[in-house]
Amino acid sequence: MSVKVIGAGLAGCEAAWQLAKRGVLVELYEMKPAKKTPAQKLDTMAELVCSNSLRSDRLSNAVGLLKAEMRKLDSLILRAADATAVPAGGALAVDREGFSAFVDRAVRENPLITLHAQEVTQIPEDGTVIIATGPLTSDALSQAIAQIDGLSTLHFYDAAAPIVTADSLDMEQVFCMSRYDRGADYLNCPMNREEYMAFVHALQTAETVPVHGFEENAVFEGCMPIESMAKRGDMAIAFGPLKPVGLRDPRTGKEPFAVVQLRRDNFAGSLYNIVGFQTRLTYPEQRRVFGMIPGLQNAEYARLGVMHRNTFLNSPGFLDDTFRVKAIPRLYFAGQITGVEGYVESAASGLLAGLIAAYRERGVEPPRFSGKTAIGAMGRYVSAPNKRFQPMNCAFGLIDPLEVRPGEKRIRAKQERYEKISERALAELDEVLRHFEQNNLP
Repeated sequence: MSVKVIGAGLAGCEAAWQLAKRGVLVELYEMKPAKKTPAQKLDTMAELVCSNSLRSDRLSNAVGLLKAEMRKLDSLILRAADATAVPAGGALAVDREGFSAFVDRAVRENPLITLHAQEVTQIPEDGTVIIATGPLTSDALSQAIAQIDGLSTLHFYDAAAPIVTADSLDMEQVFCMSRYDRGADYLNCPMNREEYMAFVHALQTAETVPVHGFEENAVFEGCMPIESMAKRGDMAIAFGPLKPVGLRDPRTGKEPFAVVQLRRDNFAGSLYNIVGFQTRLTYPEQRRVFGMIPGLQNAEYARLGVMHRNTFLNSPGFLDDTFRVKAIPRLYFAGQITGVEGYVESAASGLLAGLIAAYRERGVEPPRFSGKTAIGAMGRYVSAPNKRFQPMNCAFGLIDPLEVRPGEKRIRAKQERYEKISERALAELDEVLRHFEQNNLP
């Protein structure tokens, strides 16, 4: 009894962990370090190639609920994130290299997981298989996947933000503060109106890297390059990543016209990510234009921004709500290739696919996660009919709304309503776990 997992990113490592936790042998295949995609830099597994943030950790936020569910289900990815967290206000951000090293070590030390450092170019013809090769699936395997009957693949473009060294910043122009005085976890580069308008106009006219087959409307909204956003209008980024709301410059006592935020990228605080600055500007243009940001005039870059194509499946009708291929029950997909978007969502899909596959391997009826839970709602999203299917982050709009009994009033306060939805989801998950504990199932 063994399962092959292809790809050792967040989804693949999570799937392998969930399988091994339930006594299933795992053959885990990863083409690194011998072969890497253009976006990959580390030799270790579960590399975060874009941001180092796993976003909000509050139950009033859908991804915060998803993380809470994953913690209850003993997620390896959340174990690693909690162990390597760096200050980020109400968000969960991690030391990028420490996070990857934690997952890598846990996988290698698990006696039920055998790691094969090799590229897989064809779908294995027998046994249960979970394909978790992510949005950067190699060309050879992509071609093999495309041959599956009933499948059409889609794609969009993704971008990663630059990382600067802390000691190269001009701290006389930068202040430390999280929005609404929730700590001091971010560095803030304030701009007055004149500085902002000069910066926006430079962004709008800067030279970009041509991407083969690139189309502006193929960019996923959640990773819109900063220069593309700026071209939507002079004030577009002032209401986006440069919004000053909740930030007060202690030197003036006033809210700046615009603010560029920097988030810590490692434990030591020696590296900072420029928040929301995914880009496809050429390297010289990144140094020139981003050098216009107060405090970044002499910034040194540990990594400049990059852009790459992400591939995802047209999952509705092809996958079921456990990420299993309907026409080939032994085959699962997990991660961003399925159309879930984001680190946490990717890992959650691997968790669900691995957990369900493990129970089926053991001949046990697997648990069902309803649309009242975030993890169940995500499975429903990728499997439900949808003619305009696009990558999707976890959102409360995907989760079943609260039931309003006759005579009751609907909760109108959004935060209170979301927290109630989260309480209901976690209570349902507790019932699922209790059932399996009572039956001595892992």
